[in-house]
Amino acid sequence: MPQNDQPSSAFDVATAVRRAEGPVLVADLDPTWEVGGGILNGGYLLSVAGRAAVLDSPHEHPVAMSASYLRAASGGPATLTVTPGPAGRTLAHSLITLADDGGPVITVQATTATLGDEAPEYSEPAPEVAGPDECIDMAEHADKVPVPVQLPGLTRHVQSRLDPATALWALGQPQEEPVLRAWVRLADGRPADPLALLTFADVLPPTGFALGRTGWAPTVQLQVLVRALPAPGWCLVEARSSEIAGGWVDEDYRVWDSTGRLVAQSRQLARAARQR
Repeated sequence: MPQNDQPSSAFDVATAVRRAEGPVLVADLDPTWEVGGGILNGGYLLSVAGRAAVLDSPHEHPVAMSASYLRAASGGPATLTVTPGPAGRTLAHSLITLADDGGPVITVQATTATLGDEAPEYSEPAPEVAGPDECIDMAEHADKVPVPVQLPGLTRHVQSRLDPATALWALGQPQEEPVLRAWVRLADGRPADPLALLTFADVLPPTGFALGRTGWAPTVQLQVLVRALPAPGWCLVEARSSEIAGGWVDEDYRVWDSTGRLVAQSRQLARAARQR
């Protein structure tokens, strides 16, 4: 998939990759896409890898990305080594390693395909959630949680509006279930596409925030499935954990576009946030 020589949005600039020698690509990881302490968001890193995956693929969309996070990364120069795998008329495979000056950061098994606009034969409906204008802007309430949360740089790039039903934690009231929902969109107005969905599939705070655990929960493994091309407008994101135990937490994401179409899913394993 051709890369735009003059990216048109902050997201395109931040996730751009360009050719070096041989199979190696280079990127400049943007330090402002961080989740706190200068640590880059895992979904953002996966979007960079997604660009590498589609660059020479016969198919234009990343549809399955399975990433292992080897260590935390901050901004700066990075390389991406792409090892092509089997490719056919409907899909293609590749293995991608993203590394910075300290060594490998993530390894990704990528599958690309070309998504269409076929209607689903069956789809579980999206939850009933108030519209974005009726939801809570987290930036306006960051000082109300028990331990004030310093908003990460990621919030400057992705706008989020929290569903009041799952946002009690943001008002200083821990919830009983580790479930979060929010409407999200890129702050610069760029419409969402499969590459942006890779970021949206890891964009909410850790689900432990719902229980009052506001520490960092580093991702260990993340799989994202892109199911359809999103319609313009806000996307609704739900993150849910089934168990937090023994220092580990799982998170399942579902992402719907403005029409209620399921456009992405993800599952991750992370270290549980330490109690603050």
